[in-house]
Amino acid sequence: MTVADSIRPVIDRVQKRALLVGAVGVIATLALGFHDWTQFFHSYLFAYVYWMVFAMGSLAFLQLHHMTGGKWGLPIRRILEAGSRTIPVMFVLWLPLLAGIKKIYPWAANPEMLGDEPSDHFRRLWLQPGFFIVRAFIYFAVWSLLAFLLNKWSAEQDRTADVRLKEKMTSLAAPGTVLWAITWSWAMVDWVMTLEPIWYSSIYGMVFMVISLLSAVSFSVIMLRMLDRYQPLHDSYEPARLNDIGNFMLTFTLLWTYMSFAQFLIIWSGNLKQEIPWYKVRAFTSWGYIAAALLVLHFFVPFFILLQRRVKRRLERLSVLAFWMLLISLVDVFWLIVPAFPNQRTGPHVSPVDICALAGIGGIWISAYLAQLKKMPLLPLHDPRFEGVLEHSHGD
Repeated sequence: MTVADSIRPVIDRVQKRALLVGAVGVIATLALGFHDWTQFFHSYLFAYVYWMVFAMGSLAFLQLHHMTGGKWGLPIRRILEAGSRTIPVMFVLWLPLLAGIKKIYPWAANPEMLGDEPSDHFRRLWLQPGFFIVRAFIYFAVWSLLAFLLNKWSAEQDRTADVRLKEKMTSLAAPGTVLWAITWSWAMVDWVMTLEPIWYSSIYGMVFMVISLLSAVSFSVIMLRMLDRYQPLHDSYEPARLNDIGNFMLTFTLLWTYMSFAQFLIIWSGNLKQEIPWYKVRAFTSWGYIAAALLVLHFFVPFFILLQRRVKRRLERLSVLAFWMLLISLVDVFWLIVPAFPNQRTGPHVSPVDICALAGIGGIWISAYLAQLKKMPLLPLHDPRFEGVLEHSHGD
């Protein structure tokens, strides 16, 4: 049994359109790349990281659901599972970056820039291109295995109603979250932080962890809004469950603010010449306008909105805010990554290649996501945590 027949034509139609957008976007990105391959790989990395946070955030939030067992997970569990199953697709989309490793990362083209001091030896060892690639394969293997097991057991639970499968998923979720946190933070250090290899931050990976979680829960709210008119999803939640999901959005918004400010405070108070330039570019050039906008639009605006229960308890209102959070997270990822490129350090410039790469990778990811969403029922079956939920849920 998969998604209801009433919704399948809708998903099929959107999937085809997304795939068309993705194909056009990829072709346009490649065409523009022939004129400037450096810009091509810079834009591709930015677009790739943005869409990758949805797959990784889905995996993490799915494991959080299994650890807590909250009833808030009923309407969005299959949304999260479908997102986690796109990780193999993101692995394939990561492979083109290997062709441009020397155009993206200055340490790959010029290892001497890493220095010869004893304190630089570990950096030189860590940033060997071969070791860099091996680590990436390990990351994807860990993520794919976690997603495979959680989805496999969830599908088996649908078929067999074996209550022991719940315990398997719960038992895997805690160590799986630890593995996710380590590998995802290391991946962001490898793929993004080393764009400026002399600069470092111990919080950097955690910033991307929070962005991933916030993006995943926001995307889940949007998908729930799109699927809400169809049964049985329409009757799978009540305002209290939406309130819980809204509280997660509030929590991750606060956590993003805390991590971002903590990183700034530690680096700025340390006043080290290797670290300060990272913020000088992002705060004291025209990039500073984006930094100020992020402070207002990524923290203050959603914070005060999410304090209101009437927003969190109504799906149509919460979904509007969720869409806003996805847009502002895109700006956040742009601000974190793009100033590292030499031609962008004086101020932001949105290249047509950036837009095409976002559309290309995004279209492919959304198409792959919808293909996965169709493979299983919209609600998990036979999970003892959700017994009686549908009988006691009402629209509002």
